[in-house]
Amino acid sequence: MNIVRSGAFLQQCWSVHPLCLAVKRLGDDRTVVLACSSCRSGHYLAIDRVVSKDPAGQRTATAGEDVSAEMLLGACIMTHRVSLTLCEMDVFQDVVTLRCSDCRRYYALHVSTFETHHKN
Repeated sequence: MNIVRSGAFLQQCWSVHPLCLAVKRLGDDRTVVLACSSCRSGHYLAIDRVVSKDPAGQRTATAGEDVSAEMLLGACIMTHRVSLTLCEMDVFQDVVTLRCSDCRRYYALHVSTFETHHKN
């Protein structure tokens, strides 16, 4: 298995086949795992901070309330994981934005480390 530590691989995967990316889980170590069924890669995002926005675009958690935004993300992953999609990515700012089509909430994930695990 090859491991690459760069957000560019997730960005390339998302730009080539965005419908094949799926959110798999939020680990206890604050890592969000995305899997791609097309290129058979696992993308691991170590999260520094999560900012949640409601359907009206209002922030529902400030910098001091990151735990509650992370709890909202965890609950969203547990209840309607298939409705979460990657909708925006900025590798220069290390931010990945997920959107839930069920609760219509946005989650801006501030990433400290990107890892792509590619199966040969």
